[in-house]
Amino acid sequence: SVAANSTVSASTSAAPPPPPLPPPPLRPASLASISDAAEDEAGVLDALLVSTFLQPSLSRLVTGCARGTEMRIVHVELPAAARSDPAALPGLQVANSSGGLVPLSELVRLEHDTAERTLYRKNLKPVTYVTADVAGAVESPAYALLAMNREIAKIDARRFGSDSARLGVFNLDLPFDDTKPAMKWDGEWHITLEVFRDLGLAFAAVLGLIALLMVGWFRSYVTPLVVMAAIPFSLIGILPAHWLAGAFFTATSMIGFMAGAGIVVRNSIILVDFIELRRREGRPLRDAVVEAGAVRFRPMLLTALAVVVGASVILADPIFQGLALSLMAGEIASLLISRMAVPVLYFMANRRAESPTNLPA
Repeated sequence: SVAANSTVSASTSAAPPPPPLPPPPLRPASLASISDAAEDEAGVLDALLVSTFLQPSLSRLVTGCARGTEMRIVHVELPAAARSDPAALPGLQVANSSGGLVPLSELVRLEHDTAERTLYRKNLKPVTYVTADVAGAVESPAYALLAMNREIAKIDARRFGSDSARLGVFNLDLPFDDTKPAMKWDGEWHITLEVFRDLGLAFAAVLGLIALLMVGWFRSYVTPLVVMAAIPFSLIGILPAHWLAGAFFTATSMIGFMAGAGIVVRNSIILVDFIELRRREGRPLRDAVVEAGAVRFRPMLLTALAVVVGASVILADPIFQGLALSLMAGEIASLLISRMAVPVLYFMANRRAESPTNLPA
């Protein structure tokens, strides 16, 4: 009973206050202090005029201009080379009220001091952000990240307080232990991985439902595998088409591959259903397989042509170009390959069940 009472009292007692957070580290800073009364023989300069002139030199000035009846925002900013050295500021000149130029060194005192650094956190964990944009010949972040990951693997994390030489690199998850240095790829790459992950899971679920329906229709566990074996054949056309067009395999390309898979399965079902129809009529397996590839090719060709013509409308669109390439190239490749591959696979899967009298000599 004593242990129970002590446990209750410990759980109900007020917890000690958390230790205060350490102050943020300091960083060097340069401050431009404007004189209270800046006068010269040419005229008087007020603090507002000087600060307006200094603003594009230190950061950027947001102003507006009217063009007809439309108001447009203009950002006035000096080049980075002109803003990187504070010692260059005193050499600038500003016009006073009488039109004369006054050196900025007579109006401004340049002081060096320290300021607090900005602390960033993500999900209550301390982070340091490093941002960059990818453009030019390599627009996809995947290629840039693969190259950077190879260089990051050469870094010895023990130099930064880790107990292992390998620096942890995270893509979809966040680091669990914030006492060790780690790197988390975020931004567009995180969104890309989430999109492909969700599309892949949805595609796998749809394939399972299609297989379940075909098992009930054909009353066979092998025939659905033969029908869906034609789906990867479309990649034989999709990947080279992206390479020839100089396009990246994006999320819209994945959507086009998934949409084309439904048409590929439909063409395979047409072939398999025709074969089984001929077999029920008493035709040998080999004759039914050969006849299916010849007779059912025309509706398959018309379907593929309809897809190619419909997808060609969005071929020049920069966003949906991958969708058009996947549909067009995938259907053409699947048309040429599945016409022969599906009947052959069906023949190989069912020839043992054929009676010896129906087999060719």
